[in-house]
Amino acid sequence: MKPRRVYLETFGCQMNEHDSEKILEILNAQNYQSTENIHEADVILLNTCTVREKPEHKVYSTLGRLRNLKEKKREMIIGVGGCLAQQEGQRLLERFPHLDLVFGTHNLHLVPDLLADIRGTGTQRCETHFYDRAPSMEVIPLVRGKVRSFVTIMQGCDNFCSYCIVPLVRGPERSRPMEKILDEVKALARRAVKEVILLGQNVNSYGKGLGRGVSFPDLLRNVNEIEGIERIRFTTSHPKDLSRDLITSFRDLSKLCEHIHLPFQSGSNRILQRMNRLYTREEYLDKVDQLREICPGIAVTADVLVGFPGESQRDFDDTIDLIQRVQFDNLFSFRYSQRKGSVAADLPSQVLHEVKRERLKILQDIQRKITRKKNRETEGKLEWVLVEGRSQKDPTEIMGRTRSNRIVNFPGDLGLIGGTVLVRIEKGFANSLRGALWQDDGKPQGNKGLGFETESAKGLTTSIHR
Repeated sequence: MKPRRVYLETFGCQMNEHDSEKILEILNAQNYQSTENIHEADVILLNTCTVREKPEHKVYSTLGRLRNLKEKKREMIIGVGGCLAQQEGQRLLERFPHLDLVFGTHNLHLVPDLLADIRGTGTQRCETHFYDRAPSMEVIPLVRGKVRSFVTIMQGCDNFCSYCIVPLVRGPERSRPMEKILDEVKALARRAVKEVILLGQNVNSYGKGLGRGVSFPDLLRNVNEIEGIERIRFTTSHPKDLSRDLITSFRDLSKLCEHIHLPFQSGSNRILQRMNRLYTREEYLDKVDQLREICPGIAVTADVLVGFPGESQRDFDDTIDLIQRVQFDNLFSFRYSQRKGSVAADLPSQVLHEVKRERLKILQDIQRKITRKKNRETEGKLEWVLVEGRSQKDPTEIMGRTRSNRIVNFPGDLGLIGGTVLVRIEKGFANSLRGALWQDDGKPQGNKGLGFETESAKGLTTSIHR
């Protein structure tokens, strides 16, 4: 039977990207084939995000444009999954009559059956049921030729930050059994994946509900022992759960990369309390100090919101002060937007849009200078770079990442993809680095591509004085 073609568009975060990989893996097993041409698709799926306002608006805009395509190709099935689907459910079908399918965050495994039912009955379907443990957590998208891969270690969240609706659309926190995670990482290693990124809404609290003696540092230690895996990263961390054991893991585990994403959201204690973040600015600063003491040179990135309800100029000044104290390697900064169902949506003293826009600009201008300065400080140094593929800036070049998660573009052969090589950093820009393969006696240093082992790169960033 000729495969049906599916076009899948992803909105939002890394977790959504990984969910999209899982959806395609499930569909591939049922005689579906992925396509990048929306006009030849038999099925169009939008995997959505509603954590912030912008991606939600993009979804609605895309659905509006798909109406004409559906009128020209009546047999085509259009579906929406992810957080927006979980939140809106049946209302999406009512708002967009040309929509056929809505499926929530726990229902990825049902997509083939739902599509078959729609095709057979011609009726719309909506499935947003929560499971005690989402079956899709055990779906492993084993795509060959990938250098790095996401691995889900938990789903849901129990923190209930007042601005956030993740607990409502992803469900309560559930940790995946460690042996299943390790089996998945081993399977990825057999397919020449060199870097794994462990995913969860709050990875630091991994292990709750799995019994005594199971913690996130325990998981990291076990992943660190898996042959073939060279690098480990994780996201996202909650500062309140960043333990001393996890901090010392950056010193003790050779494969754990020197980078942590540690959202702080605000530098004001008053706003942090209103956000229900359950830590203070002083506690956050102390944990950053501990990280840098244990692992000098660790890259620290974060998320921050401006314009949270009731944020005064003094509160905003406290945020800027924290940014200047920490000197983040990079920041993901956003204007606060009201999220339906969150506690903060009903708080008084909503900040004017113009004020939020101006504060965001000030913050981003400051951080842009810090990031550029940090990147320029790498000039003249040697960095181990895991080569991921062609450069987006110049298709005749290749790109990869340092252990501190900086993107490096440099001239090199495509045969180096999947290898770890030494690169001399020549120039630091606002968002990336430019380098050249380092040669000693005319021979490039490092391995030469997929399937070759490399030595540990822990702590091998070097200054060059020539």
